[in-house]
Amino acid sequence: MARFEIRNSEMATMGGEARADVLCDMGLMYATGRGCDIDLVAAHKWLNIAAIKGSDRAAELRADLAATMSKMQLAEALRAAREWMTHH
Repeated sequence: MARFEIRNSEMATMGGEARADVLCDMGLMYATGRGCDIDLVAAHKWLNIAAIKGSDRAAELRADLAATMSKMQLAEALRAAREWMTHH
């Protein structure tokens, strides 16, 4: 699954609305376990980044997901998103 994530996160650094859509899809993938294990921290990370990039849908999904997560999980997800944004 890491290969999928790397390929899509690299595509997501390109321009346009497609970038936010790819990131949102990655968040949904981790939230639902589609092709991978469910990972709420990774899901929130990608949905958060997609929301920052302008996806209203990702912002709504992120809020729904956050309501099911612990404060520790949220902190970890926010750190991961901040780190990704710093490097990309």
